[in-house]
Formats: sequence, C-alpha cells, structure tokens
Amino acid sequence: MRPAAVVASGLRRSVGGRRLLDGVDLRVPVGARLLLVSEPDEAASLMLRIMAGLVRPAGGSFDLAGVPRSDEADAGWRRRIGYVGGEQGFYPWLSPREVLDLAGRLADYDAAERTRRIDAAIEQFRLGPGLDRPVSRGGSPLAERVALAAAMLTDPEVLLLDDPLRSIDPAERARLLAVPGKRRTVVLASRYPASEDGLVNQVALLLNGRLAIHARRDDLEAQGLPLTLKGIASLAVMRTQTMPRAAGA
Repeated sequence: MRPAAVVASGLRRSVGGRRLLDGVDLRVPVGARLLLVSEPDEAASLMLRIMAGLVRPAGGSFDLAGVPRSDEADAGWRRRIGYVGGEQGFYPWLSPREVLDLAGRLADYDAAERTRRIDAAIEQFRLGPGLDRPVSRGGSPLAERVALAAAMLTDPEVLLLDDPLRSIDPAERARLLAVPGKRRTVVLASRYPASEDGLVNQVALLLNGRLAIHARRDDLEAQGLPLTLKGIASLAVMRTQTMPRAAGA
C-alpha cells in the first residue's frame, strides 16, 4: 500500500445550521489525482478550505504530506502544500510578478531562488504579457493563471484545487492542470466532474456530510458509468448493495 499524502479523520463542520461534514474519513495515497464531488456541492469546497487552513473544523483532524497544520516551518507546511480557491487570495492591483514574489517571500526563499522560480513560473504559465501591470487588467483568465502559478511556486507535494481555472479555454485549462510530478498528490473539488476527465485517476463523493465512496476512476468505466455526480453516486449505491450483510441482519 502506498503511503498517504492526505489523511482526514472524523472531520466535522456545520455552516448555516447545516452539517456539511459529518465525520469524514479520507485517505489519499501519494501521487493520486483525486476528484472530490459533493451533495450539497459546498461540502467539497469546505473540506478543501479546512485542509488549506482557511477554516477551522468543528472536530476531527487531518494532515497533508505527513505535516499537521500546526507545523508552520519553512520546510513544512508552507513549501509542501499549495491551494487555489474560488477567490484569488491576492490584491488585484498587484502585478503577476509581485504576486509571485510575495509567494516566494512567504516561503522564505532568498532573492536568487525567488528569481529562479519566478522565471520558471512565468514561462510555464505564460505570464509574459502584462507581467508588470495590475492583474485586474487581465481579467479573470489572468488572475486564475497567476493564482495557480503562485500555488505551484514551491513545487508542492499536495495541491488543493477548488473548481479552478473556469475562465480559461478548456484545452489550455487541461494543460495547466495536468501538473507533472509522480509523487505530487492533487485533490480537485469540482461542480462539473465531466470536465475533469483525463485529469484524475480517483473519485470521491461526499453525500450529506459523509464519505459515500472513494474509488478508482477505472471503476466507473468498468461499470459503464460516466464521470458525473450521478455516475459516481450510482457507483456508491452499487457498492453498498454488494456489501455482505452482517450476521443476523
């Protein structure tokens, strides 16, 4: 069994009186590309925000890349975890170069290392045009590229993506999200699971606060099911129906 890059144990959290996470246990192996979907759809985003350290859980625990959230060492959380959420996470009047430089400073890289990583990110994410103008002038497509580039600046072991890059052309989006690295683990929460085909090799469904299924992408294909919320839910039902009954049931 491969070691786990993401481990969540008993995560609980309510929002507006609704229990969106109700004791979620999830174990994602190193190198997996997991599609996380949910009903209600806010639950998947909430779980990523908790794992990114933006929201406190009401109960339970988790660690990413073997590092608990309490570890703020440079070689710990800040360099090993990347997150891209629904909001930019930076001021729109900053330029792409300034955003990347800030990300490098937060990771405590020296000037030479920041320059090397920023130059590589500019090329990989095609940020050359408008590099020194406010991100706001490039609209949502540029802001989304910059957010992903900043998250990838440290070459993180675990990358958390909350419905990312929706303003970008589908082909370019697929190129950017096919982040290399055999040991890099990606958890991608999405409201449009069919659009993630080719980017993931595992699927998980949170249903009414509980983990209904965690399976391989191939398991859907084996059952002739589509990569959709309905298809993943159908696989969960099939798995439940084939589970052996307890003695005396």
